[in-house]
Amino acid sequence: MQNAVVALIVLVAAVYAAWHWMPAGWRRSLAPRMARWMARSGLVREEREANVARSLGQVGGCGSCDSCGSCGPKPSSRKDDAQSPSASR
Repeated sequence: MQNAVVALIVLVAAVYAAWHWMPAGWRRSLAPRMARWMARSGLVREEREANVARSLGQVGGCGSCDSCGSCGPKPSSRKDDAQSPSASR
C-alpha cells in the first residue's frame, strides 16, 4: 500500500512538471482535451469546462510564453558606457 501511495505521488509530480515545462503551443492544444476529459470523469462540472481549459492553457514555465519578455536579452545602453570616466581610460 505504501508503495502505491509513493508511486501515485511521483506520477502526479511527473505530470505536473511535464505540463509546467511543456511548450506553450502544445499546452494550448492539449488544454481543451484535458478539460473535456475532466468533465467526463466528473472531476469538473461541465459548465466550468471552458474556464478550466483556459486556465490550463495559461500555466507555464519561463520561456514558454510569448508575452512577458523577461527571458529575452536585455539591451545594453552604449551611451552610458561611453560617458563613464572608466571607459575613457
